[in-house]
Amino acid sequence: MPKLLNKIIRTLIISEFFLNSGWGMVSPVFAIFIVKNIAVANPSGAVKVAGFAALFFWMTKSILQIPIGRYLDKNHGEKDDFWFMIIGTFMMAFVPLGYLISSQPWHIYALQMFYGMAAAMVLPSFAAIFTRHINKGKEAFTWSTYSTFLGFAMGISGGIGGIMGSFFGFNVVFIFVSAFTMLAVLLLLIIKNDISFRNKKAPRIPLEKK
Repeated sequence: MPKLLNKIIRTLIISEFFLNSGWGMVSPVFAIFIVKNIAVANPSGAVKVAGFAALFFWMTKSILQIPIGRYLDKNHGEKDDFWFMIIGTFMMAFVPLGYLISSQPWHIYALQMFYGMAAAMVLPSFAAIFTRHINKGKEAFTWSTYSTFLGFAMGISGGIGGIMGSFFGFNVVFIFVSAFTMLAVLLLLIIKNDISFRNKKAPRIPLEKK
């Protein structure tokens, strides 16, 4: 991680790296998991379940994140942003464990709605803190670093998830996803004392050192 980035930004990026590394493992095995573990009549039924699972996630996330973002903007200090990010990420860790005990399509739909709610809590709060703490004059470099790390995380974990699912089964994959998500939560706690809990409007963007 480049030392040109400040502590808060580095920690946020590393946390997102582990979060996306975990969830990147789900993509290559999710549809096959539904075929083998969820009560569907045929493979085409599994495709429908997978499609509706995506629908329930994205609809829940999309409906909730704007009012959550407005709520966070109205409150002073970053305390609400920080804890929404922590709690939302923590909630995500339980979703893959829920997959382990799922047997009906509605189980998957309920979990996807829960996942969507958690993601709606994380995205606005993460983006708010990240944006405020970007080093002045390094905005493009910071966002490109963030995107690069997430790209590596998703790409590598997709391959690893496929291999793990093939050799060890879905349960091992989902346990790893949950563990990586919990690690992302623990990493966020590192910056708890660096977050401004009092005044959100005060300028805190670090100036570039000459």
